[in-house]
Amino acid sequence: MMVRNRASRSSRQPTSRVAGSIPRATSAGRSPAERNRLRRQAAAGRMFVPSALTILAICAGLTAMRAASTGDINTAMGLVVAAALLDGIDGRVARLMGATTRIGAEIDSLADAINFGVVPAMIVYFHLLNGEDLGWALALIYCCAIVLRLARFNTLLDDDDAPAYTRDFFVGVPAPAAAIGALLPIGLAQQFGDGWWTSPAAVGGWLVVVALLAVSRVPTASLKAAKVAPSALAALLIVVAVAAALLLTYPYVLMMIAIAGYAAHIPFAWRSRRWVASRPEFWDERPAERRAQRRAIRADSGRRRPVIKLGQGRLGLHKPAGHRTDPEGETR
Repeated sequence: MMVRNRASRSSRQPTSRVAGSIPRATSAGRSPAERNRLRRQAAAGRMFVPSALTILAICAGLTAMRAASTGDINTAMGLVVAAALLDGIDGRVARLMGATTRIGAEIDSLADAINFGVVPAMIVYFHLLNGEDLGWALALIYCCAIVLRLARFNTLLDDDDAPAYTRDFFVGVPAPAAAIGALLPIGLAQQFGDGWWTSPAAVGGWLVVVALLAVSRVPTASLKAAKVAPSALAALLIVVAVAAALLLTYPYVLMMIAIAGYAAHIPFAWRSRRWVASRPEFWDERPAERRAQRRAIRADSGRRRPVIKLGQGRLGLHKPAGHRTDPEGETR
């Protein structure tokens, strides 16, 4: 019995010579060339997903332009929104996967120039300004403004000496927001029909306004710095539900509300950036901490009331009769 158990154990356990001949699957047993090859494969796999999202965004934008040329304006508008959503998540996916590369940033910038510069201008031209020479010129102005805005954005990213608070604000209106804003006349036409808002003068003037906002130095808030407090989560979910309902029933009304809300936030963003720019001690603080400091300073200044000096006559105080005060201050 003992011999049988010993034999069975010896058959299950390899000898040292056999065990030495089995290749190990650990990284320590791999050669440096093999480790470099596996590392490159892993990096390529991580780069594929965000780059694929960017390529899909380009395809959606170009297909939107094709749909607008054939008169299918609803499909064109939906594809522009899809391109904007894909543009918003490809960078976040790249950061989450640790796949941020220089080539990915260049592809994303070129995709923005196509999707939010060329495509909206062509959609507006095909649908509302077709055959107008001045309309074509204004469409070109909008495209060039978006390209200049993206070029400035890329140069600001390379500025390592910029204060930390500048990352919480955009300089000018971002390209996706400008694209949605440029399509506002189409949304008005689809919701309310033709009117003064579809005239070439109104449409061309609106394109110029959006182009100027894109290349301006007006600060706008960055969603990267926005955080949702736990107490506001329920209200935010209600807003999301309302937006989803409007998207399915009245999408162009939702578009108008979004554009109006974005335009309304610009004065608050300008005021916030001006406040933090004048206080270097808060430059490295997080946005939530800066807002808390602003509330504390505002509350402290509200508690300080100016001292009002009232005259003796208004207080009802009079000198006793028969007394007078000499120049030396003595009462007689």
